[in-house]
Amino acid sequence: MIPVSCFLEVVLDHVRYSRDTKLSILLVLLGVAVCTVTDVSVNAKGFIAALVAVWSTSLQQYYVHFLQRKYSLGSFNLLGHTAPAQAASLLVAGPFLDYWLTSKRVDAYNFGTTSVLFIILSCTIAVGTNLSQFICIGRFTAVSFQVLGHMKTILVLILGFIFFGKEGLNLHVVLGMLIAILGMIWYGNASSKPGGKERRSYSLPTAKSPKHDVLLEPSDTDEKV
Repeated sequence: MIPVSCFLEVVLDHVRYSRDTKLSILLVLLGVAVCTVTDVSVNAKGFIAALVAVWSTSLQQYYVHFLQRKYSLGSFNLLGHTAPAQAASLLVAGPFLDYWLTSKRVDAYNFGTTSVLFIILSCTIAVGTNLSQFICIGRFTAVSFQVLGHMKTILVLILGFIFFGKEGLNLHVVLGMLIAILGMIWYGNASSKPGGKERRSYSLPTAKSPKHDVLLEPSDTDEKV
């Protein structure tokens, strides 16, 4: 998603990245790839699903920043306007998509106390996640949010090794984490420098008024001299 977010900012916002900013982003991507990608296989359904997910999420995050900047909206205000539409669309389309993917109906599930508690907990965490996303994107940009989001990937891996054992923890995973963290630090330093990430503004040249030769008449003082 980082390359797509960069592409959207360059094309739609005319953002220019410095060489250090570009290299730091590539370093973050390299580190995350080293510690998370184990094997790669491509099929048509997976490729289409990934393509739709990446582009739709990137566009959503770009427009979160665009709308906040254009209309001077706060994070709570924009989230309050978009959350009802998102919830309504999920309520309508969600059951059909679940049945299409799993061949199971949502209303046929045997809801118990534990499952209801975990649903409430998941919804509560989702509210905090969405709010933090709107705050971060509104304060910075979608690309910065994605770079920061990869820190979440590193923390998930570390907590997984702590709570569920060290299976899968090896040298190249640790090396990938270190590379990604160094890339994040480099990105924060590079993007905060002047020219590290700037929005180019295009203004139409103003018409210059024609210069007229003015013949100055001699003043009274000149005549006296």
